[in-house]
Amino acid sequence: MHRRWRRHTKVISSSSKLALGLEMHYEKKKKKTMTATNTTPADIEKMARENAVVIFSQSTCCLCHAVKRLFSGMGVSPMVHELDEHPKGKHLYRALMRLVMTTATTAAATGSAAAVPVVFIGGNLVGGIDAVLASHINGTLTPILKQAGAIWL
Repeated sequence: MHRRWRRHTKVISSSSKLALGLEMHYEKKKKKTMTATNTTPADIEKMARENAVVIFSQSTCCLCHAVKRLFSGMGVSPMVHELDEHPKGKHLYRALMRLVMTTATTAAATGSAAAVPVVFIGGNLVGGIDAVLASHINGTLTPILKQAGAIWL
């Protein structure tokens, strides 16, 4: 940050600047702001491969809480990215929605469903709460979790 001093009176020493009535003006350099184009669906996929189960969530969402409880009840320790607490949360959310809407299999399934939670298992997009609960009810969730190495039963 640059500091520029404007004189109103003659300066005798640097310690007496405030006593002599000098105003301090700060020039802020332009900072490069992050745009939504900086976070791509490829970045989301990279984050999804960091752990066997990755959940993109919001801390105040009851559906997100239900998915996290389901996985913890099954003995799974998912990596949870809380989008409302993440510094790049808005950009991650936009990239996540682009990824979900471009995936043909989940676009039809998530039509009017909630935007979060979004669950990845073994680096593959499973979908939202409706897809996770459907696979849990029909018994296909446990084999997917075993294959991804999330549970060892």
